[in-house]
Amino acid sequence: MSSFHCCATCQHFQSIKLDKGMKYQCKRLGYETRPAYQFTCWEPKEVVKKLMEKRNQKDINT
Repeated sequence: MSSFHCCATCQHFQSIKLDKGMKYQCKRLGYETRPAYQFTCWEPKEVVKKLMEKRNQKDINT
């Protein structure tokens, strides 16, 4: 899980393109964040959940 756990992989992560760059925020909390930050409220996106399950199955079978 730790290799996947970051704000950019959370379903609440939102990136907003501005004229002067990008803004990243948590839609659930309303806080500004960065893609690599980690918080305990992390809820992975569905695609990330599938990748984690796939990795777990691979680890179990080896």
